[in-house]
Amino acid sequence: MKRKRPTGIDDYIEGFPKDIQPLLRKMRSTIRKAAPKAEEVISYGMPAFKQDRILVWFAGFKHHIGFYPGVSGIKTFKKELTGYKSAKGSVQFPVDRPLPLGLVGRIVRFRAKESRRKERKR
Repeated sequence: MKRKRPTGIDDYIEGFPKDIQPLLRKMRSTIRKAAPKAEEVISYGMPAFKQDRILVWFAGFKHHIGFYPGVSGIKTFKKELTGYKSAKGSVQFPVDRPLPLGLVGRIVRFRAKESRRKERKR
């Protein structure tokens, strides 16, 4: 899906087909609730949430919603992510299945806590 560079998360979501937009909005809302102090940004052309550093990214695709919590997020929740296609720092949630929003929230909270811990060590 070739798209113009988004100016913000609303702009990013609006560029998707109507059936994908609600899924992206749910991801955004879930992440925002899990990390209320995080700033919404566009990074690498995708929506991201930043709190001292990028906590997570998410992205829309034709057949899945990509979620990018980094290596530590995938590794820590590996057992719960079984059944989803994943790689070193990413996971794909098929658009024809309910999004695991509770799991997404737990991963985001983990990443926020991890970020705060790393920032304190600086």
